[in-house]
Amino acid sequence: MGFMDLRQWLRLLEKEGELRRIGAEVHWDRELGAIARRVLEKKGPALLFENVAGYKTGRCTKLFTGGLGDRRRLALALGFPRDVSNAELVQHVMTKNRDAVPPRVVKTGPVKDVIVKGAAIDQNEFPVPRWHHLEGGRYIHTFSGIVTRDPDTRVMNVGIYRGMIGKPDTCPMLLIKGGQHWGHHFQKYSDRGEPMPVACVIGWDPIMPFLAGSPIPTGVCEWDVMGAYRGEPAELVKCETVDLEVPATAEIVIEGVIHDDPATWELEGPFGEYTGHLSDVPTPRPTMKVTCITHRRDPIFRGCLEGTLPGSYSENSVMSAVQRAGIAWNILKTAGIPGIRDVYVHPITNGVNIVVQIRKAYQGQPKQIAAALWGNSAAQYRYKHVFVVDDDIDPSSYEQIDWALAHRVNAGEGGLVVFPGIFGSPIDPSTPMEDRDVSRLGTGLWNRVLFDATRSWKFERRPEWGNERFPPTVRPAAEDETRVRERWDEYGLGDV
Repeated sequence: MGFMDLRQWLRLLEKEGELRRIGAEVHWDRELGAIARRVLEKKGPALLFENVAGYKTGRCTKLFTGGLGDRRRLALALGFPRDVSNAELVQHVMTKNRDAVPPRVVKTGPVKDVIVKGAAIDQNEFPVPRWHHLEGGRYIHTFSGIVTRDPDTRVMNVGIYRGMIGKPDTCPMLLIKGGQHWGHHFQKYSDRGEPMPVACVIGWDPIMPFLAGSPIPTGVCEWDVMGAYRGEPAELVKCETVDLEVPATAEIVIEGVIHDDPATWELEGPFGEYTGHLSDVPTPRPTMKVTCITHRRDPIFRGCLEGTLPGSYSENSVMSAVQRAGIAWNILKTAGIPGIRDVYVHPITNGVNIVVQIRKAYQGQPKQIAAALWGNSAAQYRYKHVFVVDDDIDPSSYEQIDWALAHRVNAGEGGLVVFPGIFGSPIDPSTPMEDRDVSRLGTGLWNRVLFDATRSWKFERRPEWGNERFPPTVRPAAEDETRVRERWDEYGLGDV
């Protein structure tokens, strides 16, 4: 499956019955976000708003959201049928995340149709929503690919980071030195006394946010990994005012620089975060000074409603579930841990909880699994709670996991392990504020937990249990189940 731009993606979604065009007038302030939330709750289609109040004419008149808001659309984006199994999708991600096809730079592309500089720059010309009624402003960067470059290695990074419109040509952003990859870049530019060049890509192939939102290893460029997924080089063009390259067929690119000078910073937040809770109070943040905007003719703005609630999964949580499972499985594979059968992340947890299904090989295996995950940098915001289950438990079923927790966990015998004071998320609402102080601690602090819901090997094998270590379940014998299945219609139960 080759690269596709946003317009090709929209056509595919429409063909598959996964896109709804909204022709009724909708206001960008709160109403649009409330519609997006209700559609997520109903597990509904992606949305293309074609009549945004105040934007019926002008630079940009359409807004697209929800493209990856359901697992079936994520499967389509990755080239699979909508009903593909979790294990198949995760193993595809495991393989492709380790491959690379470098991009190629082309002379120009549709993203250069219109070039805006100087006094003409006004981010408010795009229909940027205030997604949630308690947010601090209009968040222009919720699903953008934020491009920076390591000044030493020259390797680019593409990540997803939040950014709010400040002035017409400024954008305060959640940027923490030494945190995510662009935070490392920012530290290097700060040490040199130079501003950091930034390019924000809005609207392109759905593979961009899928990979930009995942922790690809340091030193590996996301454009290269995207090429591996699509089986061909991504075509990039040089930016107008910064030393970066961006997709030639993107809808919108916003270029600029960020100075490490608090005098240039602006207030950012609050924001409805992936946890489903509001982030902290307005805080001075590093601020992007916009130097240029390029876009296609009649561009389509792309954004997403962040924040996951029970029954309502954001785009970030859907794609994060598959990526975080694939990354975790690769961590465990690299650590040499045997018997991994499946790794599952439910979208509701955004990877904070993870379930690992194993064919158990030894008693300490679940603790080894937790230690491998917690010792990896990919655990910065994820894998707070690790659940390990046997291979008779479906890791995607909360009911089955709950049964295993009830009847296979003995907290006093090592079934519950707490690892206190380890690095973790600074935006977790369950964490005391003093443990979220990044300026003092360098990161958030978490108390991580392992739930070992596997059958204990400390028990002796017993003849009355069929020479197993754990009593048998009440499931019928295999031969009895076979006989019943064969006679099901004869019982008059064919419609049950």
